[in-house]
Amino acid sequence: MMLIKSAIIGSMVAGYKIRQKNKKLIKSGLQRLQEKLPCSKTQDIKEREDRNIQWSVVTSGISGLGLVFPVFRLINLILLVALCTPVIDSAWKKIKNEKQVGHDFLVSILAIIGILSAQFVALSIALIFYYSGRKLLLKTQNHTKLLLTELFHKQSDTVWLIQDGVELQVELKQIHVGDQIIVHTGEVIPVDGRVVTGIIIVDQHQLTGESQPADKVAGDLVFASSQIMHGTATIKVEKTGADTTAAKITDILASTADHKLAMLSQGEIWADRVALPLLGLSAVMLPFLGIIGASAILNCTFGNRLQLTAPLSVLNHLKLATEKGIMIKDGRAIETLSQVDTVIFDKTGTLTTDQPYVSAMITCNQNYSEEQLLMEAAVAELKLSHPIAKAIVVKAQESGIELPEIDYESDVTFEIGLGVQALIGKRLIQVGSQRFIEAQGISIPEKVQQAAEAAYQQCHSIVFVAADSELKGILQIAPTIRPEIKANLQKLRQQGIQHLTVISGDRREPTRNIAESLGIDEFFAEVLPEQKADIIRELQKQGRTVCFIGDGINDTIAMKCADVSVSIDGSSRIACDLAQIIFMDGSLYHLNDLFALAFSLEKNMEDTVAMLYTPTLINLFGAFFLGFGLMTTVIINNVSLLLAYQRTKQDSLEKFSY
Repeated sequence: MMLIKSAIIGSMVAGYKIRQKNKKLIKSGLQRLQEKLPCSKTQDIKEREDRNIQWSVVTSGISGLGLVFPVFRLINLILLVALCTPVIDSAWKKIKNEKQVGHDFLVSILAIIGILSAQFVALSIALIFYYSGRKLLLKTQNHTKLLLTELFHKQSDTVWLIQDGVELQVELKQIHVGDQIIVHTGEVIPVDGRVVTGIIIVDQHQLTGESQPADKVAGDLVFASSQIMHGTATIKVEKTGADTTAAKITDILASTADHKLAMLSQGEIWADRVALPLLGLSAVMLPFLGIIGASAILNCTFGNRLQLTAPLSVLNHLKLATEKGIMIKDGRAIETLSQVDTVIFDKTGTLTTDQPYVSAMITCNQNYSEEQLLMEAAVAELKLSHPIAKAIVVKAQESGIELPEIDYESDVTFEIGLGVQALIGKRLIQVGSQRFIEAQGISIPEKVQQAAEAAYQQCHSIVFVAADSELKGILQIAPTIRPEIKANLQKLRQQGIQHLTVISGDRREPTRNIAESLGIDEFFAEVLPEQKADIIRELQKQGRTVCFIGDGINDTIAMKCADVSVSIDGSSRIACDLAQIIFMDGSLYHLNDLFALAFSLEKNMEDTVAMLYTPTLINLFGAFFLGFGLMTTVIINNVSLLLAYQRTKQDSLEKFSY
């Protein structure tokens, strides 16, 4: 980049003198070349870069001829100015607006020295490397973005629509919300919707990160771009086109891929910072090394080459994250993640799942067994979809209890939010809340009341079970800690996370219990939403970099305050909207993979910078002791750029393991 700017400004200096002698020749030549060179805004980007490379090669050849035939030097200057006109405009605006003695000023001096020392061949070759690098970067970005978006763009253009009981093949764009379509084995689901009839096995790992295909039955949600492994089903359309989850992820990925890393900004800043030292060193050494050596010293910066290699590394890591079901909406988040030393978890919905479990059973007398208590409760709750009802049924199934069949239409009555009554044989079973039992006129023994109070202190739910208007016992329902979380926390410590914290709006005792059972360093209980953000700010004042993981509306203020925010698919919509990173499989199984990606990216960038430092040191040594000129530094700089490009392209894929 620096050499290109040098060529531009140098060409302007030389071209100005020539125009004073022959304005019309230069002007007409430039106009004709502008029509052929890819400087027009209406031309395709890829075609423009190809044409730039072609003309750079031509210019280099003419520069070589100019060494033998002086007449070609005029043509060479015209080509250089025409080829670099867009960059000239950009350079001039930057100098005019920012008025900063930095990298651009360094380039100006280098260009003048290059022209005065007649190093036209070096400038021309620099153009070839520059435009080749531009094309290489464009190709890489397009290819990687294509890989990212193609993960979700495999469906057919036509679908089978059910209309008046008849299957009709229509174009996908004709499908609307509320329509019903048929999907079969081997097809890709083209919409987001719910299964109406049929059973299908769906591979949706590219979208959600699930390692195994999922069974989908009536009522289950399915996503566009999921592959049907087996089965046939009717799906009611809920989202189409740009509204589908896959389409939204594609938009986010395309946007994320364009984010500039701080590393790139640092490269630009560093390029400006080294400008004055290099100018001073070049000026001091000019009497000793001559104009050739001085130009070599000026070409010892590396900031611009970093701008080509850094985006490639980021894009490759984003692709890896997407393949694991990790959606990174802000490319800067993965870079910040490598600096995180404190991870804060919201408790409910993050460390715990939505599905609780039966943690204890207490009977009122010895003649009534826990097995009978569980069986009668499970029979009454069997047809209910509430998480507590599911927990009771699952516990009965795990215990191997056979549930008697009853007529649920005639033998079961419900009181929403309170309880259920079921007739099992001649016994009337009543299952529900304490309020429901008391409303039936059923007394609660002191022993049971004390056990219930203790459970309430733990923020556990209590289900009362009565038979024939007599209380038989209670079931204690506790939140389920995510099965993956304990191993994940251990790995986080191995990855260098120094401090783990849990924050909850729940009471102190259940929050403390979860923190202790998981080995978490610190906990905060009975915390209001705005207080969560205050806790994060206090930690940040202590010099910590904080990652907050939450799922609810009450977590959004904390997410805005944290250095990195993470949520889980299936959480509240606002939490998913605000979070920088989302686990699409609805779990925290890939939490350690996320940190491994961040550390891999950081290491990759450090290695790349080291590779770009090396030619700088070689060029400085060569300028002082080996007589290096501009041509030699151009070759060394750009060969190192190509090597760094190839290494960056492969290393992020080869080194990342988990």
